[in-house]
Amino acid sequence: MENRLRNYFPLIRERKEVLKEIGESSGLKALFRSWTPERQEEFLDFCTGMKGVKILYDSFFKEIMSPEYTPGRLNHFLSLLLGKKVVIRQVLPNEGGRIADENTLLVTDILVEFEDGSLADVEIQKLGYAFPGERSACYAADLLLRQYKRARDKRNREKGKFSYKDIKNVYVIVLFEKSPVEFHSMEKEYLHKSDWSFDTGLELDLLQNFIFITLDIFQKNMENKSIENELEAWLMFYSTQDPERIIELISQTPRCKQRGI
Repeated sequence: MENRLRNYFPLIRERKEVLKEIGESSGLKALFRSWTPERQEEFLDFCTGMKGVKILYDSFFKEIMSPEYTPGRLNHFLSLLLGKKVVIRQVLPNEGGRIADENTLLVTDILVEFEDGSLADVEIQKLGYAFPGERSACYAADLLLRQYKRARDKRNREKGKFSYKDIKNVYVIVLFEKSPVEFHSMEKEYLHKSDWSFDTGLELDLLQNFIFITLDIFQKNMENKSIENELEAWLMFYSTQDPERIIELISQTPRCKQRGI
């Protein structure tokens, strides 16, 4: 398998070569020895092609999916998720009003504004139990309050009259590495989209939208199955370290072939 992956990634090296280079540098040697044995083996697996890197690691994900450097990637992924074409206008900083302990198990998050003014918060959570529905609702409320302030201030600058119709949709999109227990009762479903409704059939736009993606359940559902569409390709890209799956992505997914995914 190492040789096959090497056809696509020339930087892949033999284990002894990697260890030799580490041993010849006092700095690298000290850094390598400071890691746990599990982390050392993980690093060697990455370098030798025994496993793919974890794309959801903060440094990898933000580099590969950065809307500032490669906007087409996140645009495409979010368009597939939302079922409509979206274009990111800008990346926004996270403000100080977020939940105090949010960083304990958070892998990464990216907050973006679409061209229509809607906001989307893309979260990656390592352990799902730390991100219950109540917390998601608080995040959506935080985004709505930001929308309200932005719309009100804009109207004030323009000397116009504020209307709640000026507030656009907000999306909380969460990718779980290990999903909450509630999701495991639906073992055939890995993509959950909120759909607000009233028992009378009344239709109102309540602006808050939630999408939960359980990557561990996705992986179970994909056992012995081939990738069939672009969304499955994205989710496999995010969640697999299996060299066979990586080769499948490169070989069968047009965006991977073009290095556009």
